[in-house]
Amino acid sequence: MSRTRAAIILAAGQGTRMKSKTVKVLHPVGGRPMLDWAVALAGECGAGDIVTVYGAHSPAVKGAAEALGTRTALQDPPRGTGHAVQAAREALADLGGDAIVLYADTPLITAATVSRVFAALEAGASVAVLGFEPADPAAYGRLITNEAGDLDRIVEFKDANEAERAVGLVNSGVLAAPAELLFDLLGEVTNDNANGEYYLTDVVGLARDRGLRAAVVIADGDEVLGVNSRADLAAAEAAFQARMRTQMMADGVTLVAPETVFFAHDTQIARDVVIEPNVVFGPGVVIEEDAVIHAHSHIEGAHVGRGAHAGPFARLRPGAELGAGSRVGNFVEIKKSQLAEGAKVSHLTYIGDASIGANANIGAGTITCNYDGYDKHRTVIGANAFIGSNTCLVAPVSVGEGAFTATGTIVTSDVPADALCLARTPQSHKSGWAARFHAAKQARKSRKDSQK
Repeated sequence: MSRTRAAIILAAGQGTRMKSKTVKVLHPVGGRPMLDWAVALAGECGAGDIVTVYGAHSPAVKGAAEALGTRTALQDPPRGTGHAVQAAREALADLGGDAIVLYADTPLITAATVSRVFAALEAGASVAVLGFEPADPAAYGRLITNEAGDLDRIVEFKDANEAERAVGLVNSGVLAAPAELLFDLLGEVTNDNANGEYYLTDVVGLARDRGLRAAVVIADGDEVLGVNSRADLAAAEAAFQARMRTQMMADGVTLVAPETVFFAHDTQIARDVVIEPNVVFGPGVVIEEDAVIHAHSHIEGAHVGRGAHAGPFARLRPGAELGAGSRVGNFVEIKKSQLAEGAKVSHLTYIGDASIGANANIGAGTITCNYDGYDKHRTVIGANAFIGSNTCLVAPVSVGEGAFTATGTIVTSDVPADALCLARTPQSHKSGWAARFHAAKQARKSRKDSQK
């Protein structure tokens, strides 16, 4: 990269078709707000300066963008894409390099594709535009090229004639040019068009009028999916998931039923991991080699060690850490807890705010009672301990190494190493109680029936 780069992220759209109290560009794809995708892309393609353009209706976008480390510029009132880019001019006044215009509602463009746009500038083009060829060009702006294959002009659908509408190469909206030239050209753009707006696309024709060359870089259609409605959001999510599934399998992960597995933007899975059907990964998951995630499990913010098993029907919440060879079985929930190597939690159990030692066994129905209504408290279970079924561990409490708790025990104080803890009410029998109970209830019911 020989020249400095900047990115202008357009995020001022009204997003009315989303019909949501959440601003459109803050809706997630792959567990990540679309605005975050655009900011990350700008950073990945080497943009040292990033400016997010927001609208007066969306202060939440300004806050989110600044939290991500970008500068912000207000477009008010909205007068088209050219006007939106102009709003960023002051923030980039000293930029001597190239600028690219990205969109906060187009989350799936890759850094490799953006690099090709910048490469077109480095190869001599004064303006580079990202285009694609959809099956149905619909109302996209058309990219009109000349005999040499260079871009001659961009025509918005509403302003296109019949011949221009027949062109299949369309505009994604992404455009790059030297920053000084970009803003100079925008100064000549007028709103003499069907919408009465200042089009960013007009800079191509203005550049050509100056004898400058414009280039087209063609992207895969799935990369440039724009989101304007809930249906579009679902389509973008589907495209993201398809991309992730393909990449995971290429990297050596077994997906038994790929179409039923859902990933987050940052899911990390090592080779030789097996993922069974109907598994959902939220953000922040790392799975190490040879682990198995069984069917119908939900994992978020968790680390699963080498050779560990989780599920079926397991829920690993943020802070769950499964050591090598550990086991978490069906209907088990783990939250902010660590299982050491070889530990087993096999059935119907909640483990929260706990440390489970190596090779400890946690019986079915065990609960760490970690919350007193105000604060969370920690449970520590030592290596090789055996926790009997239906044990309640009232935190803060510890169970020493090699200790046992009897089935049905409520543990309220620390258990020494190698001890057996029993805490049950002694069993007693009241002869004839059940018969008397049934007789009394039946008599009461008969009286009520006779009074009807």
